[in-house]
Amino acid sequence: MSTPSRPRLKSITPTSDQLPAAEPAAPRPAVGEPKGAARKGVPSALRSDPHPGDDRYPIAWLAISSPRYGHMPTATSRCECGWDRSAIGHAQVRALIEAHAAHRTTCPLRNPREGRAAA
Repeated sequence: MSTPSRPRLKSITPTSDQLPAAEPAAPRPAVGEPKGAARKGVPSALRSDPHPGDDRYPIAWLAISSPRYGHMPTATSRCECGWDRSAIGHAQVRALIEAHAAHRTTCPLRNPREGRAAA
């Protein structure tokens, strides 16, 4: 038995073993080149920070979410002191909001004990 011969294709394009030579790319324009006074070596003036820090930063977060109207709300209350609570449902979320507000007065990071005794 012999294998059947392959049928002839309508158009066979001849392929070469050699690839065409690559042409050099056109030079790209320079981006970010110094202009004006910067080209001459004149230092630029730096503006001061428009929002100076006042050494305050957040330490406690209360996140409340409800996916759709009529669904159960959820809430989480976290603080850098280690306070981490969560709640599901209307009544529990309300209680967590009150507990989060009460934690502000008892948090050791917001109310250090050493400062009160010294004052």
